[in-house]
Amino acid sequence: MTEPVKPAARPANPRFSSGPCAKNPTWTLQQLANAALGRSHRAPIGKARLKQAIETTREILDIPEDYRIGIVPASDTGAVEMALWSLLGTRPVTLLAWEGFGKGWVTDVVKQLRLEATVLEADYGELPDLGGVDFTNDVVFTWNGTTSGVRVPDGDWIPDDREGLTICDATSAVFAQDLPWNRLDVTTYSWQKVLGGEAAHGMLILSPRAVERLESHTPPWPLPKIFRLTKGGKLIEGIFEGATINTPSMLCVEDYLVALDWVKSVGGLKGMIARTNANAAVLETFVNERDWIENLAKAPETRSNTSVCLKFTDPRIGDGAAFARAVAKRLDAEGVAHDIGAYRDAPPGLRIWCGATIEKSDLEALMPWLDWAFNTEIGN
Repeated sequence: MTEPVKPAARPANPRFSSGPCAKNPTWTLQQLANAALGRSHRAPIGKARLKQAIETTREILDIPEDYRIGIVPASDTGAVEMALWSLLGTRPVTLLAWEGFGKGWVTDVVKQLRLEATVLEADYGELPDLGGVDFTNDVVFTWNGTTSGVRVPDGDWIPDDREGLTICDATSAVFAQDLPWNRLDVTTYSWQKVLGGEAAHGMLILSPRAVERLESHTPPWPLPKIFRLTKGGKLIEGIFEGATINTPSMLCVEDYLVALDWVKSVGGLKGMIARTNANAAVLETFVNERDWIENLAKAPETRSNTSVCLKFTDPRIGDGAAFARAVAKRLDAEGVAHDIGAYRDAPPGLRIWCGATIEKSDLEALMPWLDWAFNTEIGN
C-alpha cells in the first residue's frame, strides 16, 4: 500500500489543547511587564488591578450590576466547590451529569456532603431530559461539557420563577457562548479556558438570590477558610471588590487583563462568539464530508463550539481506544496538533479546542493532517 502523502501546510500554532488553552494570537510575554510583582495584593496597586479585572469582566460579559463577581482560589473547581459547600443543604438538590466534570459534582454532593439528591444522567454524547428538572430543588449542572463536547442549547428550560438556585459550571462556555444571566444564580469559570489565561484562579458570579441564600443559611458542616463567603451572617463584600480570600498571582492577574484587552480588540463578546463559531464550523464541515468520523454530540443543537469531541466510526479500526491514541500520538509527533486525545474518562476519539484564541487558518491547516493520520493508521 502506498504511504499517504503528508500535507504541505502546517498549522502555525499546533496548540489545540482543551485546557490550558492556547494564548491569543497577539500574546507576548512582554505584555506582562506592568504586573504588580513583589507588591502586596492588598496594596492599592494590587487591589486596583484585581478590581479592574472584576469590572472589565462585568463590562464585556454584560453581567447585571446587582450580581457579585469574585476571584477565588483553585480555578473553576475551587469556585464550584465553594458554591456547593456554602449554598447547598436548605432544600433538595438535582444534579445533571452527562460528562466527566458533572459526574464529579455528583460525587461531591452525594458522597462528601452526603445530601440526598436526584441525579439525572445521560451517556457521553447526549443530554439528560431537561424538561424533567424540578426547579423547586437547587439545580447543579455544567453549561458546556468540556469532556463530552455536549452543551445545553440555551437557557429556555430554566424558569424565571424557580424556587431553587441554579449553580452552573460554565468554564468552557463563558466568552464563547451567550449566557442568560437572569436564569443563572451561581456561575463559575476559569481563566485558562476560552481566554487562554493562566491557571489556578477561578471566577465566582452570584445573583442576588444566591447572596440572599448565603446570608440566611449556615451550612451544617465545617467550612474551610478558603470557602467562607460570609462573616456574621453577611456577605464578605471585599471578596467581590478585589480583596481575595488568599494570595493571588499578580502575574496571572495581569495575564487575565491582557486577555480581556484582546477580547475588546476582536469585538467583545459578540466577536468572541463569532470567532469560536467560525472555528467549530471548520470541523463540522470536515466531519460532514467523511464517513469515518463523527461528532460525539448526537444532536446538532447540543454540539459545543469550543471543546469539539470526535469519534472514529470506521469498522476497520478494531480497538477504538488504541487507534485514537495512535492518531493523536502521530499528529503530536509531527508537531501539528498537541494534546488532542479524548478526555481519559470519555469514549475514545479526539478533542480539538475551537475557542476564540485559536486561529481559523490553523484549524483549516490541521484538517488535511487528520486525513493523513487516519489513512496512515488504517494502513498499518
